[in-house]
Amino acid sequence: MCGIAGLVGRPGDPIDPGDLRQMCQTLIHRGPDDEGIYVKGHAGLGIRRLSIIDVAGGHQPIHNEDQTVWAVVNGEIYNFAALRKELEDRGHRFYTQTDVEVAVHLYEEMGSEFVQRLRGMFAIALYDEANSLLLLARDRLGKKPLHYALQDGRLIFASEIKAMLAAAPGLGVLRPEALLQYFHFGYIADPLTAFAAIEKLPPGHLLEFREGSTRLRRYWDLPAYGTAEVSSEEECLEQLEQQLTEAVRIRLASEVPLGVLLSGGVDSSVVVALMARVSSNPVKTFSIGFAEKEFNEANYARQVSERFATDHTELRVEPQIEAALDSLTRTLEEPFADSSVVPTYYVCQMARRHVTVALSGDGGDELYAGYDRYLVHLARGRFARVPVGLGEYFREHVYPWLPSALRGQRFLFNLSLPGPERYLDSVTHLPVRGRERTIFSSELQQWANECNPAADVFLECFADSARADKLSQLLYVDTKTYLPGDILFKVDRVSMAHSLEIRCPLLDHKVVEWAARLPSSWKLRESQPKYILKKLAERLGVPANVLHRPKKGFAMPVGQWWRNGARRDMLDLLLEPRTLQRGYFNPTAVRQLISEHTRGRRDRSYDIWTLLMFELWHRNFLEATGIPGEAARVGVNLRGEVKREAQSDPSTRSGVECPLKS
Repeated sequence: MCGIAGLVGRPGDPIDPGDLRQMCQTLIHRGPDDEGIYVKGHAGLGIRRLSIIDVAGGHQPIHNEDQTVWAVVNGEIYNFAALRKELEDRGHRFYTQTDVEVAVHLYEEMGSEFVQRLRGMFAIALYDEANSLLLLARDRLGKKPLHYALQDGRLIFASEIKAMLAAAPGLGVLRPEALLQYFHFGYIADPLTAFAAIEKLPPGHLLEFREGSTRLRRYWDLPAYGTAEVSSEEECLEQLEQQLTEAVRIRLASEVPLGVLLSGGVDSSVVVALMARVSSNPVKTFSIGFAEKEFNEANYARQVSERFATDHTELRVEPQIEAALDSLTRTLEEPFADSSVVPTYYVCQMARRHVTVALSGDGGDELYAGYDRYLVHLARGRFARVPVGLGEYFREHVYPWLPSALRGQRFLFNLSLPGPERYLDSVTHLPVRGRERTIFSSELQQWANECNPAADVFLECFADSARADKLSQLLYVDTKTYLPGDILFKVDRVSMAHSLEIRCPLLDHKVVEWAARLPSSWKLRESQPKYILKKLAERLGVPANVLHRPKKGFAMPVGQWWRNGARRDMLDLLLEPRTLQRGYFNPTAVRQLISEHTRGRRDRSYDIWTLLMFELWHRNFLEATGIPGEAARVGVNLRGEVKREAQSDPSTRSGVECPLKS
């Protein structure tokens, strides 16, 4: 696992190696073991390496036989041994034992289509000297990050935004529409970032850069949902077991210690069961717990550990929340409101003391319908007959006059929406143009009313999945947005902050394709989520009480902590003049929100958390990075006028297709 960075300009625009080294210095946490730099003329590649395979000899950048093709790779190619043999049979000569080297030789054989042959997680930057071509590629599900920007004819890319800002501070202008998306959903979905000129390379996409121009295209997408024919439950179980066993087995290749993050849920328990089956030594497992019983799953993780005789390490978390959030809001680089980032931070920190690589159960909810919100949305489908005009009238003329303390007002607002919008509303935090607009300043509301809705990219996903059944539509949308933008973003940033590599067997692309084709009846049956995955867990011997219990998730008990008087100073932070004078929020509404929660009138814990993480991001990333104050004012001045200089460089979007369309 690594951090990569690079600069490529036009011919005659030489790259300064010092710029690359400066970029790499910001990525040491991603790769503490080694640094590599390639610079030739107007092209430069850099890498910080966390050594996993060919620890001694796998120095990057990697090159081909005549040193005309160079590559840096963040990730793991699990089928590299078979690819290497095939390439050697064709006459290619390898000089390392690392998995990365197959990339340059496959490129020689296939051009940019070589990514189709790779099975794994990766962000790749490859430079072809003969054709003055830079190729960027990101894995199919978005496990590994890759950002890029075009500035004055030069393309800048890196695993993390801070590396790009180190070489080009002028990129540090905020993208207002991305911040609105954060308030809606608690994260910023691909391809946007919080910065106007910086884009995320979308999952399953390639970007080619040559002589100042870019071409972005998709190389992979999810197959049509529900198209597989499965004759019996036994056949379905056999196929699932075979797929997952292989996905786990190929992820055990490592020259360093390896373990599993065990939450006590279905997904990670299945991974532990399969890993115990194929491992010759006891599996190392790691879990954490909370003092609050309603959030604590450590007991279930302990039962799974005992059942499969793992070498188990457990930590009871009494987080130093202030210190953790200060660190996280520097690490995450963008505002991020998923509170599970805190326990993930602690379990990765603990695991890294014992191992360098850990498997996880991420992806099971999006593939096998594990979220309760799917059941809720499908149950509310009977309200689809509400006339559109009646719903609009309620939202525009009735809802704004309802008392803020009225119970059920969010429910009524949600029911008034058409199907796709209803689902998106159910997963939103603080929609500026919707039900929570009074929290925001009038200037921000005015600007938000004039820009593209934050949910547009999500609605495009619904449109792309229109032919699928209702449940499959939800799974498609979440796999395209929530999975890479929230779950995998969180796992990558937090694990890499501790120099820990995370591998996700449930998100092996062959497993994902199989699961997508599986009819919905095997995923959600008689209100039972993850039906077939739980059946497999039963077959593997996972304890029954682990499988058949209410889902808790991996969230943090922030509501109880704040109501009990703990960390009130963090709530006071939202009321400081420094916070309120930024121009985002209505001070009166923020005070009321905090009062409602602390007095127990209404649970506003996640709304407060969303605001808090946003302000801490301002303080610990923007201000610490030296981004000027005028760039950190949501791109709007106090008269509500859009700052045109904060908009994306149009050259970064020209000729680029929407990453979520077929």
